[in-house]
Amino acid sequence: MKRMKLLHSICLAGSAIVPFALATAAHAAPAGYDKIDNVVVIYAENRSFDNLYGSFPGVDGLSNATADRARQLDRDGQPLSELPPAWGGLTAKGVTPAVTEAQSAHLANAAFAIDDPKGFAEAPSVITRDLWHRFYQEQMQIDGGKNDKFVAWADSGSLVMGHYDGSILPMWQVAKKYVIADNFFQGAFGGSFLNHFALVCACTPYYPDADKSPAKPTIAKVDADGTSLTVAENAPKSALEGAPKFVSDGNLTPDFYAVNTMQPPYQPSANPPAKNGDPAYADPAAATTLPPQHEITIGDLMSLKGVSWAWYSGAWQAVLDGKNATPVPNFQFHHQPFNYFANFAPGTPARAEHLRDGGLGGEAFLRDVDDGKLPAVSFYKPQGNLNEHGGYADVSSGDQHLADIVSHLEKSPQWGHMLVIVTYDENGGFWDHVAPPKADRWGPGNRIPAFIISPFAKGGMVDHTQYDTTSIIRFITARYDLPVLPGIIARDKALRNNDRPPMGDLTAALDLSH
Repeated sequence: MKRMKLLHSICLAGSAIVPFALATAAHAAPAGYDKIDNVVVIYAENRSFDNLYGSFPGVDGLSNATADRARQLDRDGQPLSELPPAWGGLTAKGVTPAVTEAQSAHLANAAFAIDDPKGFAEAPSVITRDLWHRFYQEQMQIDGGKNDKFVAWADSGSLVMGHYDGSILPMWQVAKKYVIADNFFQGAFGGSFLNHFALVCACTPYYPDADKSPAKPTIAKVDADGTSLTVAENAPKSALEGAPKFVSDGNLTPDFYAVNTMQPPYQPSANPPAKNGDPAYADPAAATTLPPQHEITIGDLMSLKGVSWAWYSGAWQAVLDGKNATPVPNFQFHHQPFNYFANFAPGTPARAEHLRDGGLGGEAFLRDVDDGKLPAVSFYKPQGNLNEHGGYADVSSGDQHLADIVSHLEKSPQWGHMLVIVTYDENGGFWDHVAPPKADRWGPGNRIPAFIISPFAKGGMVDHTQYDTTSIIRFITARYDLPVLPGIIARDKALRNNDRPPMGDLTAALDLSH
């Protein structure tokens, strides 16, 4: 009842809130934005902008990353004499031939090309090891906007400084045809879990009374600055000696916000049901099961307005049928943000209507694309082996998947009035030379690739407008005249307080005058 009252109140307030949001937008939506009938959001995984597109023509890329800007500092603030090795090896477990830890030692303190034929020669088709991409570590890596402690506060040594020649990727050609945004930041610090919440609600999930719950051991120990984990006494003093250690690198903040991976309270979840419990639920006694969330999502607001929408999840039905497997499809439970919200609990009409199976390899999603049956707003999440996440997925397979989807969308009966946003949830731990703008406690985090694709796109443009993940919500909000989510208002207020412009709503990349 409380939730419905809040939904009703925010809906009623929309007429007052929306004009404020539009007035503060970096690029106010032009009068013709209603020419967009279909918005499609494709959400890949874990790549910084420099990691893939740092050499794209016309962007603020690696050519602007001077030696001083790329140089990494040790934990004591002094420049590293060299990069440490990639601890545990540069390539993921099972990759042959492997690039071992010893083979990765003694690199210069600088960015390097993973696929350099004269270096490691590891093509984007090779899976590299995973890297830390966590809430507090990322803030420590950013180091107040200098981006010079990525190595110091990583668990992967030198690998954070690696990048690719993205010109060999199919999406590079898509970027040349449409718009690439080179000032687009992940919505929140840290990993996939929190950044999926940024995409759908611009909010941070909460665990009530966590200190009296099974999750108590997962509460982080944080320094007085509120942004740094407390370092353990037995931690290596230098990054050259090994990965850092912390007193408690937990999933929850000391005031009980969930910032690192927690599992959905509903199936599919990595946590099985409780013994003799409801098989549609995850065991609430598991330390990593997040209680159902009650924040307002962009989905709620669209439903209240009668705007059709869906979250298409690759391999959703396969995992419900017990057919998830590694390496394919390797479904990732914490990449399904609506599955954390009470409004989409098993058995609810909203779940049945809006949470859809994307199919294996996205086949079900592509069928709706080809048949012209997409709702007004569609979110598509690729299955694990196609999402580009380090440690278990390669770049090439995921990138080809993205390009194939774009090709289908271009041929869709709905293409003539479509806006497609292809982006990544977060940086995956990879260094980028551009510091994120300072805003609120939650973000934004590091710079990520983003493509704005549409018949209305200003083809061949590099869009330098300041965006973050919430910019997607901003466009949807403006297009469908929705109330503005509280997190959007808070983010713009924080930016303003730090003398930064509000985030754009993507319309700077579009020509909606014809």
